[in-house]
Amino acid sequence: MVEQRLYFSELSPVTYKALVNASMSLDKSSLPKTLIELVYMRVSQINGCAFCLNMHGKFLRDSGFDDAKMDAIAGWRLSHAFSTAEKAALAWAEAVTHITTSGTPDTLFDDLKAHFTDAEISDLTFAISIINAFNRLAVSLRQ
Repeated sequence: MVEQRLYFSELSPVTYKALVNASMSLDKSSLPKTLIELVYMRVSQINGCAFCLNMHGKFLRDSGFDDAKMDAIAGWRLSHAFSTAEKAALAWAEAVTHITTSGTPDTLFDDLKAHFTDAEISDLTFAISIINAFNRLAVSLRQ
């Protein structure tokens, strides 16, 4: 068992609460909650955040997300289980997460524009940024 290095939520309560509130504000987005959670799962896989994988996996399962689809998240590019909108969101999530090497190309952004409004793209990008922040806290401080 890995021991937590620091209890960041207790040591930086104001900042932590602000991050939680930012995350909760996405509940008002017109994006489906399951899409946001799907993106959270993929980003958490990339970042190796076991805590977040457990939490978001549980949410998806409790929401009735298909088990076979859940099993295919890491291989979404080759899976027929995901819609084109989901694939566009997952591609964007990976590009934003790997921003130093991906550069978020226009082709990926154009794919988003075919499925989402500007406000939804903004919300999606915030969701990706927020889960990356949570992942980095949890992994580096061993939550």
